[in-house]
Amino acid sequence: MMVGRPDKATPASTRQPVLTGALEDYLESIYLLEREHGFARVRDIARARGVKAGSVTPALKRLDEAGLVEYAQREYVKLTDQGNRAARRVLARHDLLKRFFEEVLQMEPGAAEREACAMEHSLSPQGMDGLVRFFEFLSICPEGLRGWLEKFHACAAVQSDGGSCDSSCSCYGDGERRRVPSIRLVDIEPGRAARVLQVDARGAVRQRLLDMGLLPGVEVRVERLAPGGDPIWIGLKGSQLALRSSEASAVMVEG
Repeated sequence: MMVGRPDKATPASTRQPVLTGALEDYLESIYLLEREHGFARVRDIARARGVKAGSVTPALKRLDEAGLVEYAQREYVKLTDQGNRAARRVLARHDLLKRFFEEVLQMEPGAAEREACAMEHSLSPQGMDGLVRFFEFLSICPEGLRGWLEKFHACAAVQSDGGSCDSSCSCYGDGERRRVPSIRLVDIEPGRAARVLQVDARGAVRQRLLDMGLLPGVEVRVERLAPGGDPIWIGLKGSQLALRSSEASAVMVEG
């Protein structure tokens, strides 16, 4: 399954439609089934959603009309490229929220899963960006959670457009010697895996990368390079993504 193929522009006819939380849940279930089994059947979707098979049909018809799935009242359902991107967007928010509830609030996994499911549909791009900045801070600050709230609010590496540590930080030490070593994803050789530390981009480029699931703490693997080195294909949680070299340059990973 390939998502995130670089394109020059997104035509108006393929812009993401506004979906209800229930329809986003269906997209997420279909995506996870396709990722695990390579296909999604109506009965499996119903089982994943905890509903009867007959209840799935109206939702699938609406998703089909929106251009997000291919469904013709047969047993199998397939995400379109647009549906795949929309599902990954929901899943990225889910994973980020679940990690926050588990690692920061120390909630039980089951409770964290329920809270993430409830909030993933209403988390705005601004809210997601703020959470990602927080996890970027935890990834690159050598003192981790000690005094993290004050440090997070003051950390120049994630709160300003400069994107680097400065001498006002108590962890600065001898230059940036104490900062977690990092390199850009574009400099990783094919076949090598690395953990994401930070997305050093702003605006639409940053949001695109976050929506694809390139979040602090996740492991990515550089699979191959296109002739000329652009795009770069990476593996992320069982899927393959194509990144422009300029996008891969914005992703900082452990060096």
